[in-house]
Amino acid sequence: MWSWIPGHVSALWTLVLTHTEMTAIAVLLGLVIALPLGVLAHRMPVLRGPITAISGVLFTVPSLALFILLLPITGLTETTAIAGLTVYTLVVLVRNIVEGLAGVSPQVRQAARAMGYTRLHTLFAVELPLALPVIMAGVRMATVMTISLVSVAGFIGYGALGQLFIDGFQRNFPTPIVVGVVLTLLLALVADGVLVGVQRVLTPWTRK
Repeated sequence: MWSWIPGHVSALWTLVLTHTEMTAIAVLLGLVIALPLGVLAHRMPVLRGPITAISGVLFTVPSLALFILLLPITGLTETTAIAGLTVYTLVVLVRNIVEGLAGVSPQVRQAARAMGYTRLHTLFAVELPLALPVIMAGVRMATVMTISLVSVAGFIGYGALGQLFIDGFQRNFPTPIVVGVVLTLLLALVADGVLVGVQRVLTPWTRK
């Protein structure tokens, strides 16, 4: 029943914006947490195994189970959904940050130190910019993954486009389900394209 779509354009647009907002918040929070963890794991190899292992173990927890486990802490709120989504971004982001920093040539670090850069200055002015392509690859993966997982949060009432799946299933009405799938795929494609553009702007030296 494609005639259902014109009458719900406003509601669909609201769901798309909510889906986008939840994804952006979760990925940004994931970056805020993963960046220091990744740097720590890179600078202190003895911690690399435990940090990556813990993030990997968290990723193996079923998403619906994780949302339910968070309910006693954050309640039946959007915070629960975003907290769970943030946890799932960590395994991808931490690993890519560690791999990106590990790929920076030791000679480059030595040259920066010879120029008088402190370790912190070297990290932000040299290492992170050179590691950015690998880090951005992780951000793209985490973003697409999160866009998919947002729908699972529909089971606690905060699934954005995922609400269409639940509504269609409960009413045995396939149109919202199909529309939800198409919009989710389009959102993932658009988000990935935007991030590719951001990466090109931030890393102009890679275009050659």
